[in-house]
Amino acid sequence: MTVRTRFAPSPTGYLHIGGARTALFSWAYARKHGGTFILRIEDTDVERSTPEAVQAILDGMKWLDLNYDEGPFYQMQRMPRYKEVIAQMIAAGQAYYCYTSPAELDALREEQRARGEKPRYDGRWRPEAGKTLPPQPQDIQPVVRFKNPSGGVVAWDDMVKGRIEFQNDELDDLIIARSDGTPTYNFCVVVDDWDMGITQVIRGDDHVNNTPRQINILKALNATVPNYAHLSMILGDDGQKLSKRHGAVSVMQYDEDGYLPEAVINYLARLGWSHGDDEVFSVAQFCEWFDLDHITPSAAQFNTEKLKWLNNHYLKATDNARLAELVLPRLLARGVKVSAAPSLEAIAGLYKERVSTLNELADAAEVFYIDLHAEQALLDAHLSAEALPALREFADRISTVTWDAASVGALIKELLAKHSLKMPKLAMPLRVMLVGQTQAPSVDALAVLFTREQLLARVNKYL
Repeated sequence: MTVRTRFAPSPTGYLHIGGARTALFSWAYARKHGGTFILRIEDTDVERSTPEAVQAILDGMKWLDLNYDEGPFYQMQRMPRYKEVIAQMIAAGQAYYCYTSPAELDALREEQRARGEKPRYDGRWRPEAGKTLPPQPQDIQPVVRFKNPSGGVVAWDDMVKGRIEFQNDELDDLIIARSDGTPTYNFCVVVDDWDMGITQVIRGDDHVNNTPRQINILKALNATVPNYAHLSMILGDDGQKLSKRHGAVSVMQYDEDGYLPEAVINYLARLGWSHGDDEVFSVAQFCEWFDLDHITPSAAQFNTEKLKWLNNHYLKATDNARLAELVLPRLLARGVKVSAAPSLEAIAGLYKERVSTLNELADAAEVFYIDLHAEQALLDAHLSAEALPALREFADRISTVTWDAASVGALIKELLAKHSLKMPKLAMPLRVMLVGQTQAPSVDALAVLFTREQLLARVNKYL
């Protein structure tokens, strides 16, 4: 059997971290088993679905490089198919029209609560042998309900959570078409999974209560029931359910915040799944190792510091030219004019081990391209009277040395010995003059990022 998985988000919001992990696991399972990965947009919630949310989902999938083999399919474009199946089910006695009004349903639920019962539809319009149905009211547009099996158990062996069972008596007759004729979510999902030949449904465990209803409808249609894998929720850094207040709403926010997609993918992969003690691995390795039997059924906890650590790892391993390409638009968005010198690639190469995000790298690069004025407090702290003679001699002699870090470093060491100074006495004020900071790379490597003229212009401003 060829593996066919799907990711089926509702375009009522952005692609968030939980959805991205579901997409990643579904994608990786298909890739591991040489199968097919399908993208399906479940847009039947017309009031809340928006084109912007659809685009955000597509953008997030593209940024994470979760390429799909089929789709995107849109449920709103499949309405004739859903209505066709509903008509067949009504004709076969598997579904029926229900004329109970919303007011009657509200009254029924209140009565049940008053008796301490679970609120549920009482089957008053369900056709049964020997049962006389009420006369059809003329002022009520009926809904269509699925005739759920009476008695017995609906069960499945969840690929993450193990055996799960529901008593059919606990499930009332689900509405599969509203009074205006539009099919409901649980029904559309069933027809889609059936038509698309889905073999593994990998989704969040908030869908566990939908699964028994969907299985019963699939069995009524004589369709193959897929294997189900329900992923536990993701908790925030504080141990609470992940929500907007924990940071990024959209996966694309991580792009805006300066994370690399490969770092986010690596981090998402470890949220509830493991391969021994491996923390850092490529996408290819993940696809080779991934399977559902190593997913923990307990909730995973998001750790922002761990994500930053991973991002730093990937930044250090990334080619300087690519880093420059990623940092450039961030600088331009700030209104910074990037010149040929200093080289943005060279800046990236010098600073990438010191930063956790592309935005921090942009912060470091920005000072090389602006008219920098060091803070007076830093100048007062580090530009000492005893260092001034050595700094002035540095400015006088820098024009004569070969323009590389080794030669600049040799000049600095010579001046330190001549003026009886320790390295910080010269290096710290030079850092402040050049980049306005004391926390910076070695001053010789820093110096040669500039042209001689640029360096002298920055140093002589304070001498």
